[in-house]
Order: sequence, then C-alpha cells, then structure tokens
Amino acid sequence: MIRPKLFMALLAGVVLLASGAVAPAGADVIKVGVIAPFSGPFAIWGKQFQDGITVYQAQHGTQVDGQTVEFLYRDSGGPNPDVAKSLAQELLVRERVDYLGGFVFTPNALAVAPLIDQSQTPTVIFNAATSAINARSPFFLRTGFTLWQVSVPMAQWAYDQGLRAVATSVSDYGPGLDAEAAFASAFQARGGVVVDAIRMPLSSTDFAPFMQRIKASGADAVFGFLPAGPPTYAFTKAYNDAGLRAAGIGFLGTGETDETTLDALGDAALGLNTAYHYSAAHPSSVNKAFINALALHDPRAVANMASVGAYDGAHLIYEMVAAAKRDGPGAVAAAKGLAWESPRGPVLIDPETRHITQNVYIRVVDKDATGRLFNREFATIEAQPDHGWNR
Repeated sequence: MIRPKLFMALLAGVVLLASGAVAPAGADVIKVGVIAPFSGPFAIWGKQFQDGITVYQAQHGTQVDGQTVEFLYRDSGGPNPDVAKSLAQELLVRERVDYLGGFVFTPNALAVAPLIDQSQTPTVIFNAATSAINARSPFFLRTGFTLWQVSVPMAQWAYDQGLRAVATSVSDYGPGLDAEAAFASAFQARGGVVVDAIRMPLSSTDFAPFMQRIKASGADAVFGFLPAGPPTYAFTKAYNDAGLRAAGIGFLGTGETDETTLDALGDAALGLNTAYHYSAAHPSSVNKAFINALALHDPRAVANMASVGAYDGAHLIYEMVAAAKRDGPGAVAAAKGLAWESPRGPVLIDPETRHITQNVYIRVVDKDATGRLFNREFATIEAQPDHGWNR
C-alpha cells in the first residue's frame, strides 16, 4: 500500500505537471536527469551510460553558451515501469530537470511518455530499442538503435550467404518481438523460410531446451535476440554447449557478442556473426579518441553500444541546449535533421521519427594481434533508418 504522505506527494506532482507549474531551474544550470539501472543484474548499463557522459563532458566541457550542464542519475534497478515513472516525476517536479535521458528497457521508457508530454521535456533514449517508443511522444528522441534497424540488414545478409531456413529465438518482450518480426519479414521477402519462431520468457536462465528445439527444426541457422548482459552470455554459451555449431547451424545475432561478454565467452565466440551499429574496433579517428578518453577516465570502462549511445545522447542534449536552452519544443525542433560524426560513424536524427539514422555493420568475432577477442566489421550497410517506424 502507498503511504498517505507519499500518495499526496505523488498526487501533487501530477497536478504540477498537468498545470504546467513546474518552476524553471536555476538560470545558469541546465539539469539533465538520467534514468538507468545502477544496481542489480543490469547495473553495468548505468555505469556505461555514466562513463559515456563523463567522457563527453571531459572532451567538450560542462558548459554550453555559459550554461552549466549537470547530469543527475537515478537508479531504476531493471525493467520496472512504475519505478521509472516515479523517478521521472521526482526529477521533473522536485529537481526541475530540463531534459531526461537514459532508459535501457522499453517498458520504462513508455511509462514516462505521459509525463514528458505534460512537461514538454525532451527525452533522449540511449538504448531502449522498440520502434514504437518514439511514436508515443513527440518529445522522445533516440541515439541508440532499434531492433528493426539492425535485424533487417541481418536477414538480408543471411539470405545473400545462401541460408534459406532459419529459426528465430527471442526474448518475449517488446524489443524481442520487434527483432522477430523484422528478421522474418525481411528474410521471407527474399524467399527464405522461418522454420520455427521461439519466444523465451525474459526471466529465462536455462536455454538448453530452446537449443534442442532449434537443433531439431531443420534450420540452417538461428537468429537470436536477448537483452545484452547475463542473458546473452548464457544464450551464446548454450548455442555451443548444445552442439549447434558442431551440427553446422549458423549463429545470427545483434548484440549477443557485446564487448561486456566477449572475454567471458572466450574462444566459443569466435566466428559468430552479428549485425550491429557499433563495434569498439570501428576504424575511425573519432572512435579512437573516444576509446582513449574512456581508458583515461577508467581503464576498466567498456566501449560498447551503451557507452556510445550515452556519449551521442550527451552530444544531442548539448546541441539542443545550444539551440533552445530550456524551450522543450524548440529543442526538439532543433534536433530534427541534426547530423554529426559519431564514434560509430556518420549519424543523423531523422526529422520524422526523431530516431538516429546510422550505418549497420556485419561483424564477426575475431582475435587481434594480442589474442584479444573483438567484433570485426567486414561489411557496411549505410544509412539505415528505423525500418519499424509506423508498423
């Protein structure tokens, strides 16, 4: 039960937002609230978001046109929309933030849509990857990716490699269903067949039964999606342990060989193919500077899609502050069509979807000269939009 005082405080916050009575922050400080998991099994996401932002500010300073940009971090703990909504309300009402950012999980992002509509607060999504999110509020922008954006190129590339029968195996929630639909539609459009479509509970830890089902399906390959972290490690390990590789069943993924899990996977990851928008091995001077700055900040910091999503999210927020300060609608308008060179390559905020247009790279896990595993990009599908917009 909600305690009376807490209930009244929450109710007061809703009234303040609905009436537009949220007071402006101090004239010389632009506040940005970042909602992400900083505890629990997904805590690595919060750290990587914070690493990316810290590096951006180390490179570009903490001021924009005389305004100090201050980031405030709040712990959502995991996929918990009620907590995310409560944190967003606290940041908007009590802290009077001018921008919001972060969001690892789709349900958490969707939960704040009514609040940012009321307060007209630009909200930059660093990761949550369901296409439908940006359609829920005109104040959502995204510097991460969507599953449609990376799964469509994966399906097309797989067909071009001669694969004709694929089983899909995805976590049973928004992004997983997007990945399943995107891969299936693109693969079938080329003439391929999805021989089995497996939806795994988000809480799954034992993937052996799913692997046996894939093995018996007659598939040439499995296309998988799970949220990066412990689940992807366990899924990829199970693929090898269950003998799918030995049986000649290929592995097609997106973030399953994320840099946070590669070392733990070891040689079992060698040769696995993924389609993704970033690799720490991306060959560019901007990426090299990003990686060097990360190492200077924290030698243990990881350059991956989470840290680069936050880094670019900070850049987008800085550009909006420079263009419109605290004018929420003006900031969103200024972001539309904005282009820059990211550590991942050239990017652009699509004026219609407010989602990032970017290259998608076909990658394979390889070893560098020191024996360290990395995701080697060997094909580039340029300027990919969110293929799932309005589906």
